[in-house]
Amino acid sequence: MRKAQKKEAESFIRLLEEAHKAVSKAMEAGKNYIVQDLLEQCQEGAIKLGELIENAEGERFKTIPLLEDYCEIVYQIYETAGQCQEGGADSEVNSLQVSLAQALAQIKDSVENDIKARTEIVFLPYKASMWDSLESVWKAANEDPECDAYVVPIPYFDKNSDGSFKEAHYEGDQYPAYVPVTDYNDYNFEARRPDVIYIHNPYDNCNHVTSVHPFFYSDNLKKFTDKLVYIPYFILGEVDPEDEKEVEWVQNYCMVPGVFHADKVIVQSEAMRQIYINVLTKETGESSRPIWEEKILGLGSPKVDKVLGTKKEDLEIPDDWLRIIEKPDGSWKKVIFYNTGVAALLKHDEKMLEKMKSVFKTFKENQDEVALLWRPHPLIKATIESMRPQLWQGYQKIVEQYKEEGWGIYDDTPDMDRAVVLGDAYYGDGSSIVALYQLLGKPVMEQNVNILE
Repeated sequence: MRKAQKKEAESFIRLLEEAHKAVSKAMEAGKNYIVQDLLEQCQEGAIKLGELIENAEGERFKTIPLLEDYCEIVYQIYETAGQCQEGGADSEVNSLQVSLAQALAQIKDSVENDIKARTEIVFLPYKASMWDSLESVWKAANEDPECDAYVVPIPYFDKNSDGSFKEAHYEGDQYPAYVPVTDYNDYNFEARRPDVIYIHNPYDNCNHVTSVHPFFYSDNLKKFTDKLVYIPYFILGEVDPEDEKEVEWVQNYCMVPGVFHADKVIVQSEAMRQIYINVLTKETGESSRPIWEEKILGLGSPKVDKVLGTKKEDLEIPDDWLRIIEKPDGSWKKVIFYNTGVAALLKHDEKMLEKMKSVFKTFKENQDEVALLWRPHPLIKATIESMRPQLWQGYQKIVEQYKEEGWGIYDDTPDMDRAVVLGDAYYGDGSSIVALYQLLGKPVMEQNVNILE
């Protein structure tokens, strides 16, 4: 039984206890018509409690016979009270009332000790490629015998330049085979009221490029749970909380709806926690500091758990990738993870396209020794179409040519961690992936758009 359901069952019992007190007072006052009315309410309450327990634990659960006995005693008191003269109650009614109290005590004991409360947790990823930011938490919940964990991928939309929604996306079929997925249409949030909801998209309607369905905005989700938890889908470069200049570029990640609406926010480190606390306190006033100190937790990122737990020898590498990676003698070339991000394209426009062409030219010339694994940011297409539509044709031409030539790997799969672990070094734009490569002790080089050789 869910925790919320057990609380509801306990609430039913408290109401029945109060009704018993009222029955006693009515009997003492000789108002048997009130006694009968209260007993009808007791019967209805016991039936509803039985339905709740049957739905959660099954119709043969040990509390059910106790409720049946209770209802039988209620009926006997009802009949006997109706036969009594108005203004009094005979000894048989008093005896039955004692039996009724004992029956309710047995029911209360069974609910408290026989029914085990289970926690229901729902994970709401939107892009399959960002699932790694929730996976290790889901695994822990899924392995807990007292927890029911649901993965419910949610739909999202690309946005037009005016902010209106256009193309809808749903990636529920792109998750690993070991992750059981529940369709969002099949999970009734209002009826189930999960104990905990985890999200990794904090933007609600504040993202200019994409938006999850408005039902899944953080302010709305709070209506259906006692605990909303936000874990960022990204990792930031570590910054000294005392370095105001460095903190300045981090603060935009702190000032998002999901942070304000969540009951808990889990960030990558204690240092990052202090940054969040300081930024949010500065925004909302010093008196709010205790609130943020309780809400923000520096427990680490599941993205790190995922990468550190993935071994290169366990990777399933597609045959067309192996054809590019392997040398004629069977040994492997060095694999370079090439990342192109959203921010660099928005900042440099056509100049970034020329940089990419230069990069591909260089790696193509060295393909005998080095295998390039190009993994563009998953939101590049939506971003360019929405914010730089004039760039789309040129960018698409570069992608198509790269794929057609076939000398390098193009990775647009949801499994980002496979690419990170497979890569021997990182090259490209600034990204949260840089932090992952640094944790793995692999070389990192950020590209300079002004250097074309």
